[in-house]
Amino acid sequence: MSGRKAVILSSGGIDSTTAMAIARAENYEIYSLTFHYGQRHACELEAARKVADFFRVKKHLVIDIDLRPIGGSALTDQIDVPKGRGVDDMAHEIPVTYVPARNTIFLSYALAWAEVLQAADIFIGVNAVDYSGYPDCRPEFIAAYGQLANLATKAAVEGKLRMNIQTPLIRMKKAEIIKKGIELGVDYGLTHSCYDPSPAGKACGRCDSCTLRRKGFEDAGVPDPTVYIAP
Repeated sequence: MSGRKAVILSSGGIDSTTAMAIARAENYEIYSLTFHYGQRHACELEAARKVADFFRVKKHLVIDIDLRPIGGSALTDQIDVPKGRGVDDMAHEIPVTYVPARNTIFLSYALAWAEVLQAADIFIGVNAVDYSGYPDCRPEFIAAYGQLANLATKAAVEGKLRMNIQTPLIRMKKAEIIKKGIELGVDYGLTHSCYDPSPAGKACGRCDSCTLRRKGFEDAGVPDPTVYIAP
């Protein structure tokens, strides 16, 4: 290891897992951060644990923050998850699976932990190409948050640390992300993407996230290890 530390936001999905693989390939000491925020697809927590074990991270921290009282999202409220939409349909509007301010909240926790760890780098697997149109996945948001991070922390203000928000996947298509992960030895069988899984944790096969996952593997020419309920 190079001695550089990085906090990696990990949902146990394709993107965050690939971002972690990239950080590992760049010889960072990895601190994995996952959130139990009242999401209906809480089985992703087990996927994040498996990914952390796979990469033998220095520490995997799971933080409980309940966003259900705030609601406003199909992932945290009594709102149906959209099913059966085409990829083109996803680009027309911000879907109800958007969780209000989620990446802002997650990055703030990551920033706090990074400052304590004296880690200058925070990796987040946001993507502005093959994604569901979330505003907090855009380069403009990341750039603005990077400025905030260096204005908000004691370490940065005192000149001891310059915080960097690393987004290695932001301009990549899903197929490119998967190919990169395969190149780096990622086992995507450990990951979870579905927004509305069965009680047993099987992917529905019809939500936006399942659709993007399926298309990504197909376009990459890589077998999809996911067990879907819907064909």
